[in-house]
Amino acid sequence: MGAMLEQFPVIVSQGVIWSDMDAYGHVNNTVYLRYFEDARMAYFEQIGVEKLKQQSNLGPIVARVECNFRAPLHYPDNIQVATRSVLLSARKFSMEFAVYSTNLDRVVADGEGLVLFYDYSRGRSCDIPETILGAMERLGGRGPVRC
Repeated sequence: MGAMLEQFPVIVSQGVIWSDMDAYGHVNNTVYLRYFEDARMAYFEQIGVEKLKQQSNLGPIVARVECNFRAPLHYPDNIQVATRSVLLSARKFSMEFAVYSTNLDRVVADGEGLVLFYDYSRGRSCDIPETILGAMERLGGRGPVRC
């Protein structure tokens, strides 16, 4: 695995499946967002988001995602999808992603997503709860900004 991925606290390993491919013979661009989602959900599990959502109806909501394609990915291959967070304010954080191909021995895509904390009962953004901030910091969240 690439040395770059060592900087990411959450890494999901999975295989590229045949249905990820498109008519041009490589993984379709939309599939990378699903790969990012897999890593994002693993990260959320580690910081306790689901428990919080069930208890208080507070949780994350994705506001924006972008992806940079570095090299085409093909079936069969095994990938590692890595993520980490950067706290931006009391209500939002960004998540950085990297997709590493075992066959190519390199990062084939990277990207970033903007995540807001959201009060699903009231239908508006809210501050990130202290329990989640603490879990993010323990997991290596970078750049804590308390507003």
